[in-house]
Amino acid sequence: MENTPRKEKSILGFKKNIFYLGLVSFFNDFSSEMVQSVMPIFITSVLGAPVFAVGLIEGVADALASVLKLFSGWFSDKLGKRKAPAIWGYSLSVATRAFLASAGTFGQVFGLRIIDRVGKGLRSAPRDALIVDSVEKSELSKSFGFHRAMDTLGATLGPLLAFALIPLSHDGYRRIFWIAFVLGIFAVLSFVCVKEKKKDALTPAAKPKLNWALFREHTAFVSIVGSIFIFGLGTLPIGLVLLRSQELAGASIANVPFMYFVYSLTFVLVAVPIGKLADRLGERRVIASGFLLAVLAYVFLVKAQSLPALILCFVLLGLYSAATDGIQRALAGKLMSKELVATGQGFLNMAIGFSSLGAGLIGGTLWTVYGSHAAFWYAALASVVGLVLFWYVTHERKPAILEV
Repeated sequence: MENTPRKEKSILGFKKNIFYLGLVSFFNDFSSEMVQSVMPIFITSVLGAPVFAVGLIEGVADALASVLKLFSGWFSDKLGKRKAPAIWGYSLSVATRAFLASAGTFGQVFGLRIIDRVGKGLRSAPRDALIVDSVEKSELSKSFGFHRAMDTLGATLGPLLAFALIPLSHDGYRRIFWIAFVLGIFAVLSFVCVKEKKKDALTPAAKPKLNWALFREHTAFVSIVGSIFIFGLGTLPIGLVLLRSQELAGASIANVPFMYFVYSLTFVLVAVPIGKLADRLGERRVIASGFLLAVLAYVFLVKAQSLPALILCFVLLGLYSAATDGIQRALAGKLMSKELVATGQGFLNMAIGFSSLGAGLIGGTLWTVYGSHAAFWYAALASVVGLVLFWYVTHERKPAILEV
């Protein structure tokens, strides 16, 4: 009797690798956002640094992480390894949270924050490539949707726990850093259950070389990522958008965390269903629909004059993020050959990182000089340009994989 291959067991309807990678991101973002939610206060109130220092740390750290994402993706493809680089990246970031508990100067915090972002830059592309390697392309968007939902759930619960612990942190928030470190250890330990598929060794000639020729050979992919970058220049950071909830007449400061909760809850609830929809309809339509939702949200934010209207705006932003965040990664995973999966993920992540940095600088400047309405109109206009460009390049250069 002929043996038939055993079907891989799943957990909650997801492949084991996807489930455990979701746990990794859940615990890591739970830990990371605990630290990030109190970092501005820690830097300015405890260490006595100016407000400018907060922006300096975040700008330099995120820019460095964005560049490293491309390098780490290429390096992962060159080695043919995913799990080891990702573990090293997560471990590096988690370790900094223990050292933060003893940091006493701005310089020390700055250095630790840089190391933390180096860890993020090293892990992101190999981890996303591991997701691509773990499932069939027919369920890639659903898998990325689950991963991003777990990421967002952890990022939502982290600040809530930090907020609850602040009254108990009479030692300058250092207890929060220690708890975040312990939670981060669970993220690294969850990797024990992740299995990496063995790959055929590449010949020296077949190993990817990180140069412009590599991108000239993948013009369709580069064009699509370019359109996503243009759109991203209009995607205002959620932290900036949340300030709109303070501008309404009679608005309470409590509106800020509440609106963030609305945004995050929407993302968590719809990310997997939208991922399944993208697997059926194709990533192109779902991403474009997400871009359109963002445009509507920015226009409505200009017009919003009541709490229900504001809630609607943040629901729309949550839907937009769920329709693009993981789906873009799934699209990149389908467009690149298996020898360049991590490089493609790194290039996409780098483009998104730099566009987010640009959106924050442009949007923040417009908000400061001309008010929130100018920032939102800019975001809506840039988003429309990105949407039109994305629809055009995915039509003109539509690879076979985009066909449904």
